[in-house]
Amino acid sequence: MAEFLAHLRDPVLFAIPVFVLFVAIEIVAVHVLGHDDNVVGYTVADTRTSMLMGTVAVGVNALFRLVMLFVFAALFELAPVRFDPRDWWTWVLMLLGQELVFYAYHRASHRVRLLWAGHQVHHSSEHYNFSTALRQKWTPYFQLPFWSVLALCGIPPWMILTGLSIDLVYQFFVHTEKVGKLPRWFEYVFNTPSHHRVHHGSDAEYLDANYGGILIIWDRLFRSFVPEGKRPTYGLTKNIGTYNLLKVGFHEYGSILRDLRTARTWRERAGYVFGPPGWTPRATAGAGADALPRSFSAVSDGEPGSAV
Repeated sequence: MAEFLAHLRDPVLFAIPVFVLFVAIEIVAVHVLGHDDNVVGYTVADTRTSMLMGTVAVGVNALFRLVMLFVFAALFELAPVRFDPRDWWTWVLMLLGQELVFYAYHRASHRVRLLWAGHQVHHSSEHYNFSTALRQKWTPYFQLPFWSVLALCGIPPWMILTGLSIDLVYQFFVHTEKVGKLPRWFEYVFNTPSHHRVHHGSDAEYLDANYGGILIIWDRLFRSFVPEGKRPTYGLTKNIGTYNLLKVGFHEYGSILRDLRTARTWRERAGYVFGPPGWTPRATAGAGADALPRSFSAVSDGEPGSAV
C-alpha cells in the first residue's frame, strides 16, 4: 500500500517555486524594464485572485488524485492489455493518449455547459500572464471519465497521473504575452503562447479554438485550429466583474440552477445543463446552438486592482 500511495506524489508541487519565480520575472519584465503596449500586464487584485484560486486547487487536486489512483487501478485490472512502464513505447503511448484525452476533455469543457461551469474559472481573467495559468477550478471531478479510458487501455495508473502533471507544467509556460511566434516547425506541432493566446480570446473569431495541451496537432486534425491574427481580447464574453473567490469559482453553477427553474420541459432542462454555454430554447429555433458564442451571467463585486 505504501508503494501504491507513493505514486500520489505530484510533480506539479515541485514546480510551484518555478511558477512563482517566472511570475516574478514576468512582472519585472513588463512593469519595470518597460511596458509593451501589446501586453496587458498584471494588476494586484487579478494576480491575487489567480494565485489564491491556484493555491486552493492544489489541495483539491491532491485529494482528487487519490480518488483517481484507486479508480484507475481498478480499471487497469480490467484492461485486456497492460503496458510495461519499463518499455519506452509505453511512455510514447501514454503521452499521445494523454494529449488526445486532454483535447477531448478540453473541447467538451467549452461545448457542454456543466463542464464549462468549472472551466470558465481559468478563462475569467481579463489578463494573460503566468499568473493566469494558476487560476484553476476547484471542481476537477469531470476529468475522471475521460482519463479512465487510458487505464482501460492498459496504461499504468501512476503513469496517467504523471502525464496529467507533465501537461499542466508545460501549459504554464504558454500563458504569456512576452513570447511571440516560435520557429514554424514548433508552432505546427506544439501548443505555443501564440496558439494559447487565441484560446483565451473572447473575440468572435477566436472563440472555442486551439484546445491542445502540449500538442496542437489534434486541433489541426479536427478543424479547431485558429492562427493568431489581431491581439486577443482576454476574458469571458460577459466578464464577471468580481474578485470574490466563491463567485469566480461557482457563479456559473448558480446560473445553471436559475435557468433550470425557468425550464418548462425536460428538453429545456437538458439544454441548459448539457447544451453549449449560451444555449436557450429560442436559439435552437434560429441559428442553432452551435452558432452561439460563449455566454455567461455577469456579477459584480469589486473594482479592477492597481498595477503591480
